[in-house]
Amino acid sequence: MKLEKVQIKNFRNILDSGNVDIQLDVTCLVGKNESGKTAFLQALHRLNPVHKNVSFSIPDHYPAWLEKRHRRTMNLEKFCPAIATFSFEDKDRNLFEERFGSGVLKSETVVLSRQYDGKLLYDYEVDEAAAVKALLTDVSLPSGAGAKLTTLAGVDEFIASPEALIEIKGAAEAISLLEEARIKVFGDGGFDDAIISFLDTLIPKFFYYADYSTLPGSVEIRELLQADKSTLDDDRLTARALLELAGAESDYLLNADYERRKRELENVANALTQEILDYWTTNTEIRVDIDITQKTENAQNGQQTVLDEMKVRLWDHRHFLSLPFDERSTGFRWFFSFLAAFSAYERDEQPVIILLDEPGLGLHARAQKDFLRFIDKRLSANRQVLFTTHSPFMVQPDNLDRVRMVEDHGRDKGSTISSDVLGTDPDTLFPLQGALGYDLAQHLFVAHHNLVVEGTSDFTYLTVMSRHLIDEGREGLNEKWSLIPVGGADMVPTFVALLGNHLDVTVLVDSQKAGHQRLERMADQGLLKRNRIIMIGTTFKQRFADIEDVFSIGDYVVLYNEAFGQKLKPGDLIGTDPIVARIERHTGEKYDHGKPADVLLRKRDEFLPKIEAETLNRFEKLFQAINATL
Repeated sequence: MKLEKVQIKNFRNILDSGNVDIQLDVTCLVGKNESGKTAFLQALHRLNPVHKNVSFSIPDHYPAWLEKRHRRTMNLEKFCPAIATFSFEDKDRNLFEERFGSGVLKSETVVLSRQYDGKLLYDYEVDEAAAVKALLTDVSLPSGAGAKLTTLAGVDEFIASPEALIEIKGAAEAISLLEEARIKVFGDGGFDDAIISFLDTLIPKFFYYADYSTLPGSVEIRELLQADKSTLDDDRLTARALLELAGAESDYLLNADYERRKRELENVANALTQEILDYWTTNTEIRVDIDITQKTENAQNGQQTVLDEMKVRLWDHRHFLSLPFDERSTGFRWFFSFLAAFSAYERDEQPVIILLDEPGLGLHARAQKDFLRFIDKRLSANRQVLFTTHSPFMVQPDNLDRVRMVEDHGRDKGSTISSDVLGTDPDTLFPLQGALGYDLAQHLFVAHHNLVVEGTSDFTYLTVMSRHLIDEGREGLNEKWSLIPVGGADMVPTFVALLGNHLDVTVLVDSQKAGHQRLERMADQGLLKRNRIIMIGTTFKQRFADIEDVFSIGDYVVLYNEAFGQKLKPGDLIGTDPIVARIERHTGEKYDHGKPADVLLRKRDEFLPKIEAETLNRFEKLFQAINATL
C-alpha cells in the first residue's frame, strides 16, 4: 500500500498540519530549525513503527501550553495525534480479494490513526454481504441452507448464527462445513478482526532515522552473525546489515581454514567497495579492507575465551595509507553506515516507509548529491521516502513537486506544512532559492543554449507544457535549452548585459514590460542577436500579451479558480488586454500570479487531459519560435 496523506495534530509545536499530500516516491520537508520538521516525522513514526520501542506520551508530546486547558474539556488519552491515509495498489487489492472475496472491498483507501493511549484505529469500507457470498461459494450446503444464511445481516451474524440451520435437513453437516470455512477465512475471531489482521500485513511500517549509530571499527563477529536481530543495538545492526549487503556467508567467515576465510573476506570487501564507489564520487580511490582477528577475554570462571573480531579499514590509494573505519571523516562514516543500514530494506518484502531526519549534514555538497542519487535510484525504487532538510543541496530544482514547506506560526496556529512554495516566509524559502541559484550557476557555465525567462511562473508553464506536448508527439522545447528564470522583467536586461555576450542566449519576455527598449539597444550594440528576443504578443500578433495569455481563456480561468477558490467564468472577463489585467479589473484587486502556475505544477495530471486544443496549439507555436533561434 502507498501512503497518500498525513495529518498531525496536537503534537509538540504542530496543532494541525493539515492534510499533507505525500509523493509516491520521495517527499522533501523544507524548513528552518525548530519549524516542526522533526516533530512531523516523529509523530508519523509513532503511528506504526517498525520497532515497537517508541510511543506517544501526553507529558512529552502534547503542546505544553494547551494540555491543562484541553484536559478540562476532552479525554486527551483518546485524542489521535497522527492520522494517515493509505491507498491499495493492484497487488494489495488482489491479495485482499483472494482472501475475502471479490467485491468485499468498497473503498480504495484505509485510514490509520493512533490515540495518545496507544490504541491503533482502522477506518475502512467493506461489503459484509459480499463476504458472506464469497464464503458460501466453496461450501456445499444442504438445499435451502445457503439461501437462509444470506438473509443474515452481516458476516459476524453469519459466524455467530449456525443455529439458523437447525431446521434444515443435514444441519449438523452444514454447521461443520461452515465452521471449517469460517476458520479458514476469518480465523478464530470475527470479521473485523480478520480484516484488521490482514491489513496489518499490507500497511507499511515506519523506520525513523535521525542520528544512526555509525559502523563500529571492530565487532565480535560470531556473536554478530548468530544473534537474534532484535537483541542487537544500533551499531551492531549496522554491522550486520553491512555483511548482509555484501552477501557474506557465516560458514566461510568463521571457517578454520585461513585460505577459505581470507577469500570470503576479500569477496565481501570487493562487494562493499563497488557499492561505495557507485554512490561516493568524492574519492574514487578508496577500497574497503575487512579482516578477522582473534581477541582473548577473561571469563568469570577464570578461564580465557578466544573471540573472532571483525576489523574494518579503508585503504586510500591516493595517499597510500589505510585507516581504521572510525578514524575516517564524519561525513564518510555517516554515508557508509547509511548505505549499509538502509540497503537492508531494498530487498526486504516487509512494507516499510523510510523517514530521514536532516540526513547528510556532515556531507560535502557533492556528496549530498550522491546521497540523493542513492535515494532516487535505490531506496525510492521500492520504498517511499520522506526526509527533512534545510540544505540547498538536498533540494532538487527539477523536482520541486516533492517539496513541502514547514513553517512555525507561533502558539495560536502552530507549525503548518504546505506544498505552496510561492507563498512562503523568505527564511523558509531560502534552501529552495539556494538550490535554484546553484542550479542556475551550473547551467551558466555548462549549458550552450540558454533560454532566459522572467520568473518561476514562466519556468513552470513552459516546462510542464513542453513535456506534455512532447508526450503527445508534438513539438516542445528542444532538449538543448536550459531555462533560466532571472527573477522579474526588470532583471532580464541586466542579466543579458552582464553575461549575455559570453553565452548563447534567447530571451522570452512579455509584450508590455518596461526594459524592452534596453534589450533593443543591446541588439543594436551587438550584445544580443535581435532574432533571439522573443516577445509573446508578437508571436501571436497581439499588441500586449503575457505568458498567461498563451493559455486559452477557459483553461487559465480553471487554473485561477483552483488557485483561489473562485467561480470566475470566461464571460466575466471583458476586453482584449492581457488576461491578468482583465481578472484584476473584474475582481478589483491584484493577485499572486504564481499560484495558478503552482496549481498546474501540482495538479498537472488532472489539468492536462482536459486542456483545450487552442492552448496546445499556441504553446506549440511559441516553442517553434523559440527553437528556431538555436
